[in-house]
Amino acid sequence: MCGCGEPRLGWGHCAPSPMLLLSLLLSAAPFGLLGEETRQVSLEVISGWPDFTQNLLHIRAVGTNSTLHYVWSSLGPPAVVLVATNTPHSVLRVNWTRLLSPNPDGGLMVLPKDSIQFSSALVFTRLLEFDSTNMSEEATQLLGKPYPPYSLGNFSWNNITDSLDPATLSATFRGHPVHDPTRAFANGSLTFKVQAFSTSGRPAQLPRLLHTAETCQLEVTLIGALPRGNHSLFGLEVATLGQGPSCPSVQEQHSIDDEYTPAVFQLDQLLWGSLSTGFMQWRPVAFSQKQGSRESALPCQVSPPHPTVEYSLLKSSIVQAFFGSQNSFCAFNLTFGTSRGPGYWDQYYLSWSMLLGVGPPPLDALSPLVLGIMAVALGTPGLMLLGGGLILLLRHKQYSDYQSIN
Repeated sequence: MCGCGEPRLGWGHCAPSPMLLLSLLLSAAPFGLLGEETRQVSLEVISGWPDFTQNLLHIRAVGTNSTLHYVWSSLGPPAVVLVATNTPHSVLRVNWTRLLSPNPDGGLMVLPKDSIQFSSALVFTRLLEFDSTNMSEEATQLLGKPYPPYSLGNFSWNNITDSLDPATLSATFRGHPVHDPTRAFANGSLTFKVQAFSTSGRPAQLPRLLHTAETCQLEVTLIGALPRGNHSLFGLEVATLGQGPSCPSVQEQHSIDDEYTPAVFQLDQLLWGSLSTGFMQWRPVAFSQKQGSRESALPCQVSPPHPTVEYSLLKSSIVQAFFGSQNSFCAFNLTFGTSRGPGYWDQYYLSWSMLLGVGPPPLDALSPLVLGIMAVALGTPGLMLLGGGLILLLRHKQYSDYQSIN
C-alpha cells in the first residue's frame, strides 16, 4: 500500500516514495482551495402498514439544481438504493402494497423519472466468519477455514424510528438472527448506522473519512456476538448492480496526509462507471475497540468484484422494486483482521466505516499540520540560503572598501 513491498493490509508503517509525494502534492493542492456545496438534508422514516416494523429510511439531500435520494431498508438483507436527479423537486414514491408483495417491481419510484441521472444499489448479503486458530506464522495473510455464513436476509431488525436522530442526521439498524440455535447472538448484535451530512467535514471518530454534502456514511458494528472459534475473523459479503457485462471497479488512492488515520496512506473505492457517477469509499482499516486507535486497528482486505448468479442470497425488496427483477449482480467480500495481532476476540467488538456518494469521490487535501511541516521543511533551507547570501555580500563589500596605505 505504500509502495515498499509490504503486503496490502491497509495499516502500514512505511512512507510513500519521493516521486509519489511530489505527484500527490501537485494533484492534491488545487482541491484544498475548492469549496463544497451545501445541501438541505432531511431524514424520514417511511413505515409500512399495518406492520410498522417494515420501514424505510429516506435521506433526501436537496441542492440548487439537483437532489440525491438514499433509501435504506432492512426488508430482506440490509440494502440501499441511491438515486441522483437533476432537479431540486424530485420526490420518492412508495407503494407498500406492491413493495410487500411477492413481485415488488414498481413499488419504489423517484419522480419525475426523466430527471434521474444516476442510480445504483448495494446489498449486504452475508456475515462471514473464519477459523484462524491453527494458522501458522507463515500463513498470517490467510483467513482460515470458513464457518457457515450468517445470511443477513434471515435477521430480525429493529424499528429504526427509535434510533432516528435529526440533530446528527443519523439512524441505526440493529439486528440478530431469527434462528440462533447456538445463542451466539444472545447478547450480541450487528448494527448498520447511517449518517448524512449537509456540508463537508470529518467525524470525530477514526478513520475520519472526509465527507461532503453528496455523501452519507455507513458504520457497520459487530458487538457482543460469541465467535465460533477462539480466533475468529469476520467479513461481509456485499452485492451491487453490474454495469452491463462488467462489474464495478475497485481502485486505490494514495495520500501523503495521514494526520487523520496515522500510517494509513490509502483509500479504496468502488466506482460505478466514471468518476462523476457513484462511488463507495473506505480506508482499508477496521477497529477492534470502540475508541478506535492504532493499537486496535485491523487490516481490511477486499476481493475483486465478480458476477454472481446467487440471486436467492441477494434478493432485496427495494432493489427489485426500483430496478425490476432482470438485473445482473456482482459480489465482493470485505474481510477484517489476520490470524495474528489484534482481533475481534479482544473485546468482542468490530467496526468498519465507509462512504457512499454521487459525483467525484472526496479527495484528501493537505491539512494544516502537513502544510506547516512543508513550510518549515522548505522554508528553513531558503532562510539558510538567504542568510548565506547576505554574509557573502557583506564580506564582498568589506573587501571592496579596503584602500592600500602604499
